[in-house]
Amino acid sequence: QVHLVESGGGLVQAGGSLRLSCADSGRSLDSAFMAWFRQASGKVRELVATIDWNLGRPYYAEFMKDRFTISRDNAKTTVYLQMNSLKPEDTAVYYCAQYNSGPIGVPGSYGYWGQGTQVTVSS
Repeated sequence: QVHLVESGGGLVQAGGSLRLSCADSGRSLDSAFMAWFRQASGKVRELVATIDWNLGRPYYAEFMKDRFTISRDNAKTTVYLQMNSLKPEDTAVYYCAQYNSGPIGVPGSYGYWGQGTQVTVSS
């Protein structure tokens, strides 16, 4: 059973940075893709970024490009999301997710989810 746990969220001023982490108790994650999604209050869950777990190749939502970076450690136990130049509109709960099948940008394609970590960006 996969149990994903996110960490690293918090309150930050606009223009600041945060680094989110997600792991399954230090065990190697076995997946084709790992992703970060976010969900703001009253809005649908949306893809932030996903990473080909074997190749380490990232894919980003267009509006995240150049501000956020998804990566993994070499042991394939942890997925990270480095968020720079944060804006108030980035305020949301951020979730990591393990891919199951289907289009990589769709939440329904991911079978396991963490509990989420709150990111709040003040203006």
